[in-house]
Amino acid sequence: MPVDLEKILRPVDNPFAPYPPKVVALATGQPMVIRQVDRDDIPDLLPHVEPLLHHERDYYDVVAARVYSELLGHYKYRYQDQYVLVGQIDGHLAAIVNGRFVNKKLGMSLHTLAMHRGLRVGAHCFAAKMEYHIDIVGQDEVLVVAESPIGFRRWMIEYQLEKRYEVPHELGGVPSYALTRALFDKARGSLIVGKRPVSAALLNKAQAGILPPTDPPKAAPDFLAATRSVYDSTGTARIRKGKGGERHA
Repeated sequence: MPVDLEKILRPVDNPFAPYPPKVVALATGQPMVIRQVDRDDIPDLLPHVEPLLHHERDYYDVVAARVYSELLGHYKYRYQDQYVLVGQIDGHLAAIVNGRFVNKKLGMSLHTLAMHRGLRVGAHCFAAKMEYHIDIVGQDEVLVVAESPIGFRRWMIEYQLEKRYEVPHELGGVPSYALTRALFDKARGSLIVGKRPVSAALLNKAQAGILPPTDPPKAAPDFLAATRSVYDSTGTARIRKGKGGERHA
């Protein structure tokens, strides 16, 4: 009898409540709809993540590579209990955030990829996924790590996350931090914002299709590359190899 390997390779997702869409008023006054996308929507997201694989500044290349892999694994049923939320401004993609449910009580934040800088869209979408874990699903805490100085300031410092150094995070890198229910409650009204229900007009616009980002991250002009160190702590140096294999900033 032939063995159906797909049944062995494909993880079985556990049932969790869906994320109810909400709308956040940005500093410009524009409304941003934050909503959950289905597995079938993943091919519409991947083309907007791929260009950022080559964007070194602020570790976009690392984050984009990992997000691309996570989304693709989710699409092809190789990642268990993952969810994906998107932020959209007038239908245009502004951010992608994802995470997964480790068990009924513990969540794991994966990534926050902002595609529109300067309006805290990434911060708002990160808050939405914390809301998903704590309020919607009812978990006790969420494990979080950061891959950039900006992420560390936005998550660890702004939320005053608790250290969970003894708990490994799936992403590796720095030790885990945790958002607890108490910390989440403390952030309500300041970091956790937005309204429900979303008007039919706004929600229909978002669900009609995921339009390209209007102002995606771009690499800064590299006028001072020769003066910067390979070990630039800001992550903005552009590192390249010479003919002999040596590394240059």
